[in-house]
Amino acid sequence: MTHDPYGCRDFRRSSRLSRRQILQVGGLSALGLGVGDLEMRLAQAAASGASLRSKPAKACIFLFMWGGPSQLETFDMKPNAPAEVRGDFKPVSTKVPGIQICEHFTGLAQHTDKLAIIRSLTHDDPAHLSSGHATLTGQLAPVVKSDADPPSDKDSPHLGSLVSKLRPSTTGLPSFVAMPWKALHPAAPGGVAPGQHGGWLGSAYDGMLLEGDLNDPAWRPRGLSLPADMTLPQLESRAELLKTLDTQRSALQQTLAASAFRSHQTRAMEMISSSDVRSAFDLSQETEATRERYGRNIHGQCVLMARRLVEHGVSLVSVNWHNDGKNFWDTHGNNFNRLKDDLIPPADRALTALLSDLDERGMLDETIVAWVGEFGRRPQITANNAGREHWPFCYSGLLAGGGIRPGIVYGSSDQQAAYPEADPVSPQDYATTILHAMGLPTEAAFLDRENRPHHITSGRVVHDLLT
Repeated sequence: MTHDPYGCRDFRRSSRLSRRQILQVGGLSALGLGVGDLEMRLAQAAASGASLRSKPAKACIFLFMWGGPSQLETFDMKPNAPAEVRGDFKPVSTKVPGIQICEHFTGLAQHTDKLAIIRSLTHDDPAHLSSGHATLTGQLAPVVKSDADPPSDKDSPHLGSLVSKLRPSTTGLPSFVAMPWKALHPAAPGGVAPGQHGGWLGSAYDGMLLEGDLNDPAWRPRGLSLPADMTLPQLESRAELLKTLDTQRSALQQTLAASAFRSHQTRAMEMISSSDVRSAFDLSQETEATRERYGRNIHGQCVLMARRLVEHGVSLVSVNWHNDGKNFWDTHGNNFNRLKDDLIPPADRALTALLSDLDERGMLDETIVAWVGEFGRRPQITANNAGREHWPFCYSGLLAGGGIRPGIVYGSSDQQAAYPEADPVSPQDYATTILHAMGLPTEAAFLDRENRPHHITSGRVVHDLLT
């Protein structure tokens, strides 16, 4: 496939700066600055030319629909297309006149006045792992068009890791939390998708990983609970502190997703000993009505947890669609039944609840909500199994809250939702727009652990998506 939805535009601008460019920034090489000073000056120099928002969003809840939702069965339906393209579902009118979405998003249809629906997301990578990296980091993967390359320290940092670097937490909670697992595809030789950790920024920015079924009454965040026979005063003594850290080493390593355990000891201990921090992770403090509102399932309770965490000061929470044992949104077969019965209902319920809840609490204006997969699905239905194959050339995503322009559709696709017809948006653009809306300097550059410089983004800010 040679179709280039961007025409002559090169939307793969590299995030790597040349050494010469770095040395030209303020004559730093002649000043004999150390690595830390150089990194600081690089960020300051880049930020000085950036147009930062006067009222930035405080947080982002990033809902990653792992597997690739079909644009034709979600937010870009084509009722006039041939039957082998349009499929079984029908469009339904919504709260915003002229905007239609899939009939099975029954709750969300009443909240499109809060949404920016993007119908022109596009790239050319059909592989789950490398396109997952692009979605979660806003940068191309070290190896593109590959399902064989697992995470490495050459990955770009997850958006949450960048937020941790640029906006470190002052609340005792981490700046970046992901749940309920690291997205993995059993059919991909590389397994876990790259781009879900600190990457070249280092493990200090990996963020916290909450694993497991948050809907299970017995669920607790691993590593953040006191032993039954220990009190806080006991924990505060150095001997008991070291003993506890040793016994919880394994759990904490997994919870904090860190390879260098020692670098996380102080932060982990602060979290264990803080009642406020433990309270933030306690879903039992929510009313049963609220928990039902989000949906008594893994996804719904993860989204509710995300709201709790941003309410307590976490800057970015990434909710990865969970391991449902059926290949997630990757509907190569039985597309329509899977969407109607298993995928759309919990996604619709959780997103509807989140938008309503944030709005009612006065938090929507300061919290960005993103809903997107790594690509879309092929317009032509596979006749023998009613499935749709991977299709990165055109797909849909959502943004809401936090300075996002509400009640709009941005971009358009052709008659079969195969390619953008107007206003194409790359994953890099999508991520850069989120960071810009959070008031972060999207032109900033930092050094990796080998003193090589990188821009933190390689996309453009889509200003028409912003208020």
